[in-house]
Amino acid sequence: MKIVIAGAGAVGTHLAKMLSAESHDVVLLDESEERLGKLESLFDLKAMIGSPTRIGNLKTAGTGDADLFVAVTPDESTNINSCILAHYLGAKKTIARIDNYEYLQPKHKEFFRSLGINSLIYPEKLAAEEIATSIKYCWMRQMLEFGNGELVMIGVKVRGNSSIINIPFRDLQRDMPYHIVAIQRGDETIIPRGNDVIEVDDLVCFMTTKSHISYIRDICGKEQYSEVKSVIMMGGSRIAVRTAELIPSDISIKIIESDYARCNKLIELVDDRVMIINGDARDPELLRSEGIDRTDAFIALSDNSETNILACLAAKRSGVYRTVAEIENIDYISMAEEMDIGSVINKKKLAASNIFQMMLNTDVSSVRCLMFTEAVVAEFPVDEGMSITKRPVKDLGLPVGANIGGVIRDGKGINVSGNSMIEPGDHVIIFCLENVLKKLEKFFKR
Repeated sequence: MKIVIAGAGAVGTHLAKMLSAESHDVVLLDESEERLGKLESLFDLKAMIGSPTRIGNLKTAGTGDADLFVAVTPDESTNINSCILAHYLGAKKTIARIDNYEYLQPKHKEFFRSLGINSLIYPEKLAAEEIATSIKYCWMRQMLEFGNGELVMIGVKVRGNSSIINIPFRDLQRDMPYHIVAIQRGDETIIPRGNDVIEVDDLVCFMTTKSHISYIRDICGKEQYSEVKSVIMMGGSRIAVRTAELIPSDISIKIIESDYARCNKLIELVDDRVMIINGDARDPELLRSEGIDRTDAFIALSDNSETNILACLAAKRSGVYRTVAEIENIDYISMAEEMDIGSVINKKKLAASNIFQMMLNTDVSSVRCLMFTEAVVAEFPVDEGMSITKRPVKDLGLPVGANIGGVIRDGKGINVSGNSMIEPGDHVIIFCLENVLKKLEKFFKR
């Protein structure tokens, strides 16, 4: 595919690296030579200096015959205007990163489509949704829903008190109401086979139905986790505001923000149940005075990844059992997992999962990334005549790094085995490594 990305900031650079690794024809356009740096020599892409709102620059970048145009500069207006121009020049699909939450309202969808903008990405909203889910299910590292919740993917850190430790998979998954699609062990992602076992401190990805979530909790030894009733957030960012809206109303929330002017603005943006505190959340004395030892969850949302990691570690030492850190430096994610800081939120990976969906030729219902591993979970609808319906799962020849987690059939979630047949009308949930996603398209063609 020909892909033009406007904006060589954190999101744009990450996308360009990822997409170029899959042999796409990628052009990265930015006004700053410094931001583009040595990307062209390090990765298989073309770096171009220029403004994405100048028609001449867009033409030079090849926007007119682009399959996808992605605008992810820091400026919302630039992103919207450049997508309008890209559509005018002939780009087949456009995506704009936005900062205005109002634009996402359903009533505005057709308006933006009329301008030639196929999709809007608001990474802060995606991050807030992830955080709210992690607070609701505080014993998980991540949970993704498919088919209106009929199937769920659950990521759990397994400790020594789990009943599934050191049991071969051929015995572990026999007649059980779940399917283990992957294990993250250190920096290694394992697609399990019959002889593999789960070890202490593995991150295990389960696919199951919503009715069996409590069963997964029990076998993972997480029964002692109680519901979150109180939350302290460090940093009054847009993510904090969106998260406060999504967290259930019976949970008390405190936001600690060091900037006094931002505190005054936050008072206008959040409801009365949220307490705004002007101060430095890194100050142990302030945290103690605000009852950190009696707080169930701590969410670190400063603009510094190292600060967020350290703050979560300090909160855990104070007795907080649920911690969430925003980490924008992807290189820090595996380190944060090794330090056992809790859940990790990364806006770049969340944005990438949305753009993956736009990349695929197949009609993919949803694509979601896993924070703790270089992997995604995708939902594929199945039509009559597709090659995936022609033989049992064990004989499909799925690429290495892909694993069918389950199927939604007639509105119900079901597990699959090697002898299962995929049927027309099914929605198939597949776990796969990021660089394998495109290889799955051939299985969903007639």
